[in-house]
Amino acid sequence: MEEKIAPHIDELTMALGNISREEISRELDKLLKYRVPLDEAKRMIKSKYLPVSSNIVSVKDLSPGLNGIEISGRIIDIVEKTVSIQGEQKTIFSGTLGDGTGICSFTCWDDMSLKSGDAIRIKNAYTRLWNNRPELYFGKRSTIIYLQDDELPESEEMSHSNLKKLGDIVPADVLVSSVVLIVEMYHREIMLKGEEVTVVEGVLADETGKLPFTSWTPLGGPDIGDYIRFEGASVRIFRGLPSINFTETTSIEKISDAAGLPFTMESVNKASSSIPIEKLLEKEGMFDVTVSGNIISVRSGSGLIERCPQCNRVTQKSSCRSHGEVECITDMRIKAILDDGTGAVHLMLNRELSETVYGKSMHDAEKMAQSSLSNEAVFEDMKKVLTGKYLAARGNSSRNEFGVSLVARSVWVPENNVEKRIEELLERMDAGCDK
Repeated sequence: MEEKIAPHIDELTMALGNISREEISRELDKLLKYRVPLDEAKRMIKSKYLPVSSNIVSVKDLSPGLNGIEISGRIIDIVEKTVSIQGEQKTIFSGTLGDGTGICSFTCWDDMSLKSGDAIRIKNAYTRLWNNRPELYFGKRSTIIYLQDDELPESEEMSHSNLKKLGDIVPADVLVSSVVLIVEMYHREIMLKGEEVTVVEGVLADETGKLPFTSWTPLGGPDIGDYIRFEGASVRIFRGLPSINFTETTSIEKISDAAGLPFTMESVNKASSSIPIEKLLEKEGMFDVTVSGNIISVRSGSGLIERCPQCNRVTQKSSCRSHGEVECITDMRIKAILDDGTGAVHLMLNRELSETVYGKSMHDAEKMAQSSLSNEAVFEDMKKVLTGKYLAARGNSSRNEFGVSLVARSVWVPENNVEKRIEELLERMDAGCDK
């Protein structure tokens, strides 16, 4: 153990200067005994002994858990959001900030009149891990100082990045560039700071997959079926699933000659072939993905349920956790575990898909519950009908503390080619034996 941490003790001794090697060794040993990860232990020791001036950091040096830091950067983009915090609605501001060494996401808890392009110094900020990357947080307890414009690189310079395929974009990405096809697009009106704003939303695709996009500015020409090249789009994460956000600093160019591109509207809209569930489990989220397998369990919460008419949450004994006693709306769903031999995923089916798979309508289920005087009868019948059933499902996956879930948009019984499935199983077994 001593040999393994000796280089780290040497590193800390050089960084801290006037602190003895023995004292650093004692501090590090104490933290490691409490099972503090080595990198975090080193950060804690530096925070303890370094003077206050060392709290000045650059974007590339950000890590989760920093407090009271000072950082300078240019706001590349910023958007206003309304979120629910402890049951109360609050307006926050989120975006990206760069300083020439890197780019990070930030959240500002209060309206500090910031806008895209501002060059600022933030004092008394902190960081936390969010969506697998450090995020910068600040608010009214922080101090904002405006800098001269020439003290930091321009937003366009920092936004430039190498082209990336949609399937390779991960939660750790902040800004991305790519060549894609617009397969869906529509406009939505929202209220922002008391004004009605038009937001463009849709779906982008290439040969590796699809991702949703949002544009806060008019696209200025591109439409469904057009190929575009974009640079400096920000990546937002919702439940582990990346989405592309076009802002006023994003450059978008329509591609007139797409003959050399390896994807077309026809190819990207074809029903995707099933991927092994183990691939699904490797990612925080995937958009428009297809898996197939056998239902090995129908989970509690399946069957007839009641929802709040205001927020659509599932209620308990006619009580919504947000709206109290309500007149509930009856609904039906299936929560199942789908297993293909490589892994298992939580499968969520809405009423329409549940009726298709279960073979009974919600009206039939209600009659069953009435005749037996219990909704449990529907749940038990679902388990009998569905357990062991072979299904394919297409939808979006996301990860939470309970594992990976697939919320299905469509579901069907695929052709059950037993010989092909046996061949695939034998191939996996051979691959396992070769390792």
